[in-house]
Amino acid sequence: MRFHKIINDPVYGFITIDDELINDIIAHPFYQRLRRIHQMAMAHLVYPGAVHTRLHHSLGAYHLMRCALQELVSKGIDISPEEQQASKIAILLHDIGHGPFSHALEQVLAEGMHHEEISLLLIKELNKAFNGKLQMALDIFTDAYPKKFLHQLVSGQLDVDRMDYLTRDSFFTGVNEGVIAYDRILKMLTVHNGELMVEEKGIYSIEKFLVARRLMYWQVYLHKTVLSAEQMLQRIIKRAKQINAGCQEPLNHFITGNAGDISLSQFCNIDDYDVMMAIKGWCNHADPVLSLLSRGIIDRRLLKVKYYPEPVAENIVQQKLQQACLTLNISEEDAGWLVFTGEASSRTYNFENEHIHILFKDGGIKDISEVDNALINENLKGKIKKYYICYLR
Repeated sequence: MRFHKIINDPVYGFITIDDELINDIIAHPFYQRLRRIHQMAMAHLVYPGAVHTRLHHSLGAYHLMRCALQELVSKGIDISPEEQQASKIAILLHDIGHGPFSHALEQVLAEGMHHEEISLLLIKELNKAFNGKLQMALDIFTDAYPKKFLHQLVSGQLDVDRMDYLTRDSFFTGVNEGVIAYDRILKMLTVHNGELMVEEKGIYSIEKFLVARRLMYWQVYLHKTVLSAEQMLQRIIKRAKQINAGCQEPLNHFITGNAGDISLSQFCNIDDYDVMMAIKGWCNHADPVLSLLSRGIIDRRLLKVKYYPEPVAENIVQQKLQQACLTLNISEEDAGWLVFTGEASSRTYNFENEHIHILFKDGGIKDISEVDNALINENLKGKIKKYYICYLR
């Protein structure tokens, strides 16, 4: 009897798992850990519904990959059953290397390691565990497989990863600006000269997709209060490391140990719950900076944030530093953990090394930025950058 399983997803309805190998991968502890990693880090402090996990997202991306492959095969694109399986595995595991609170603590707990690098290491480990059955998925993930369009579905400007996180994050935050016509985009996908492209009829859906991404960044991902919470989270971990603040294992090794000694199995043993448990313990720590930041996260008493179009003036920074010193009776050095500046940026479309190509009925090809009356054009080429200051309320 053929293997068949369904998972009920709040966004897409039923997600079908009809492959025993994929089901075994989902059941693996490396993958199940994603249940304990928030997709949107601290965004739930602004949007209370944003408590979905990396597991939700990876299953959603898998579902969209499955739909995309079915659509391409129906259009006569040559994709073997083995290639379809490998593509689905590649997208299922694309974010498996995320640590606690996803991007917010990336390179803070495991310094110098991007989640893509850790994902690659974990896929290699899983390939060994499954006796080499994941090799094609590994090749697609690393863009080493000859059919480049399969990698583009996993990682590119129009990949199913982005389609799911925009759709899912919009759903769970309730921010309608992020809603995209993912189903129409999937129907408009095609392959030409070995490259993933979009049929002419899909132009407006692609423009909406890119605009939605831009709006979601500034309204959700880079919302000033989300930014404050995530900066505080980073500073809690950095301060704990600086003063060697102890906590329970398995997190303690990341705080008090040598970053170079961290193993893959140790990394896979920590999640959001370990971090939050440590933060709750640090609320009563003797160090005033660590305890204030920790209580701020637990009680949602966050640092105030202001965005500026230009770098924040030094006199404003000094004024906020002095206020913090007087209010808390701490040194200026310690106040620097609570008063700081930075910059946030995003871009609508990458004009340099990634492109979304439109295939016209006459066989012509244009970049989405070059179509007639293009909404996505050269005026959007640069990054939008904002400067901010965080300080005590």
